[in-house]
Amino acid sequence: MPQGHEEALATVVREEWGRLTSLLLVHFRRLDLVEDALGDAVEAAARRWPTDGVPDNPAGWLHTTARRRILDRLRAEAMAQRKAPLLLVDHEHTQSTATDGIRADPGDLVEDDLLRLVLMCAHPALDLAAASALSLRLVLGVTTPDIARLFLVSEPTMAARITRAKKKIVAAGIPFAVPSADVLPQRLDTVAHTAYLAFTAGYAPGSGPDAVRIALAGEAIRLVRVVLGARPDEPVLVALLALMLLQHSRRDARVDDEGAIVLLPDQDRSRWHHDEVDEAVRLLRSPSLSGPVTIQTAAYAVQARIAAEHATAPTADATDWARVVGHYDDLLALSPTPSARLARAVAVAEAQGPEAGLAALDGLDDELPLSHRLPAVRAELLTRAGDTQGAHAAYDLAIQRCDNDAERALLTQRRDALT
Repeated sequence: MPQGHEEALATVVREEWGRLTSLLLVHFRRLDLVEDALGDAVEAAARRWPTDGVPDNPAGWLHTTARRRILDRLRAEAMAQRKAPLLLVDHEHTQSTATDGIRADPGDLVEDDLLRLVLMCAHPALDLAAASALSLRLVLGVTTPDIARLFLVSEPTMAARITRAKKKIVAAGIPFAVPSADVLPQRLDTVAHTAYLAFTAGYAPGSGPDAVRIALAGEAIRLVRVVLGARPDEPVLVALLALMLLQHSRRDARVDDEGAIVLLPDQDRSRWHHDEVDEAVRLLRSPSLSGPVTIQTAAYAVQARIAAEHATAPTADATDWARVVGHYDDLLALSPTPSARLARAVAVAEAQGPEAGLAALDGLDDELPLSHRLPAVRAELLTRAGDTQGAHAAYDLAIQRCDNDAERALLTQRRDALT
């Protein structure tokens, strides 16, 4: 396939896979059929687009092709089972009730197709991690390698987990049906966790050309706002929205005109969305966060307070790094993840110097064996400490592990600047 066609197909798969999956699931409710049909459609595009040209609406082409594949499969199944009339009637009923989304429920939840599909994936038969991974892949279109990075596991491990979750849905006959409003409270943790991971995938993509996927991050925020419309004082959603808004407020300053990453100390703070910062600060003062909350809620709130330290400081030099370190200590008491330890080491280096930051990295290599951010942080701290040779080696490792084009360009630039 010529390069232009390859790029067009890769782009539509990356950006539209989740939406296409959602649309087809809404109509056909068969996970196995939808995935097979979309895979066939992508293969057909790889064969035909080089000769026919890229269609004006690539996503529509894939949707139409996949839809035809599903209908062919349904006809074949109907013939095999000799139940063609029954299936045809059922299909026509589905078409009439789900043209713009699933409408078979009593309508007492929220009329948002994305939320409906996330809630479907959040079936209690799946644990939180499996449900979130499945939602990220099927509904939001996050790639399996990026999901693996979010969960700090290898790509084959994550692919196997997602496959097991899909097989469990198919084998157990879990329907892609809209749950009623009374199940929403039991699935809020999964919805929040999915939105948090989707936002992280948009805010710091693990692969691809973009430094930030603004559309994905924005969709995660919209999802939380939709649920908050139904449950406006839900603590986990209040804390999560505050965290997201504080991070998302910097989106326009995070890259320059050429798409290169601009680090926090160098960002033009006049380009930050200060209205979102103000909203987030108000959310952190919400009475719903003043009483006892879950560990998940508390962890989101602490991360939001860390982000608020940066967002409300008039300049980067005015950041109270000692207080940031204290917040990270609180976060580690709630959720002692290696990612939080890595972020704390950065704050320690700012507060106490690069040697202290390097000491705080001890023991993380075994916990983050695939991460490019650990050697990247080590390289920066070794540079500040005057160990140019060690910094060069750490940058080499970070570049080797990094699959995001924008981050890899920044790392290469910093490594080359050492000499």
